[in-house]
Amino acid sequence: MTDTVKNRNHLRHQRNHLSGGLSGMFSGAVRWISLIGILAAVVIVVPGNPVLASQIRIVTTTSDLADIAGAIAGDLADITALSQGNEDPHFLQAKPGFIIQARNADLWISIGMELEIGWEPAVIHGSRNPRIQVGRPGYLDVSANVLKRGVPTRRVTRDMGDVHPSGNPHYWLDPWNGRVIAETVADRLSMLFPDRKDVFHSNLKRFKDELDRRMFGAALTESVDGDILWKHQFSGTLDAFIQEQSLPAAGGWYADTAPLRGVKMVTFHKSWEYFTGRFGMSVVAELEPKPGVPPTAAHLSHVENLMSANDLTIILQEPFYSRRAADRVARNTGATVVVAAGSVSGTPEATDYFSIFDLLIAALTNQQ
Repeated sequence: MTDTVKNRNHLRHQRNHLSGGLSGMFSGAVRWISLIGILAAVVIVVPGNPVLASQIRIVTTTSDLADIAGAIAGDLADITALSQGNEDPHFLQAKPGFIIQARNADLWISIGMELEIGWEPAVIHGSRNPRIQVGRPGYLDVSANVLKRGVPTRRVTRDMGDVHPSGNPHYWLDPWNGRVIAETVADRLSMLFPDRKDVFHSNLKRFKDELDRRMFGAALTESVDGDILWKHQFSGTLDAFIQEQSLPAAGGWYADTAPLRGVKMVTFHKSWEYFTGRFGMSVVAELEPKPGVPPTAAHLSHVENLMSANDLTIILQEPFYSRRAADRVARNTGATVVVAAGSVSGTPEATDYFSIFDLLIAALTNQQ
């Protein structure tokens, strides 16, 4: 058994027994972190340091949330992301440094849907920060209003792998959900800091306008409100609406992905269905036999047969997964492995939320 498999099995075991209480691994760290946290709090209120005293302290579980929160809060916040885009957020391990960051946070923002269940509770509990405990205003799970996919229709068991009872948690890979996340963050910041509400909602409008422009193109969004365009995109009537109203042609990601509509592909992990579903593509298989379970030789042979029978030519995966399984399947089928960031900072070029889609769409269209 490899170290990676052992690590995943350990964390899977941790998730299964989370309700039984936190492990003792943080108890010693919390004692000395508490003193550090108190000293850090003193530093923040020292006279003559107005920048620190005025900033909102936000901790996010992922780099994507940090980027969107930064777009909404702007210069008013100091934002720390605990998980970077080149890390698998499912299997992150809680670290004393995370507890230090959480200690003085005004707002904790998480993806939710059990994505961080293996490490988030230990960090929040260990921080002893009453503001960000679950159920408090300073704790924000942004998944409440997003469009969810992959919600199980039967009872979830461990035999199914790392299946999330609330649905597939990779929802930020649908740009519509990026809009929803931004709205959710703006609303919570406005509730916590009502004197800065106008700033948050002004920044929200700017973020949504830019996202809509990236999605549909500048000419179309200058002619029609983004909400109307999204409504027609959801219902599959956007092209007909544009023609009937004699509007400018659609551009942006919507136009760029036109050659990809109907394309079927294989992915390493079940993390891309929000992206493919939004843009008219589909995933027919994963290299993992079950979510979170490493590929096996028997399963890869099955995938190879499936790809050959259906003339599938694309294998998509994130950069933090080993390419060994994907390269084997590609050699045996003639497919191309596309490695693309699924999160901000997943590659050096993925510098913000919008660039995830720019880079991913460019990589896939280059295969057509």
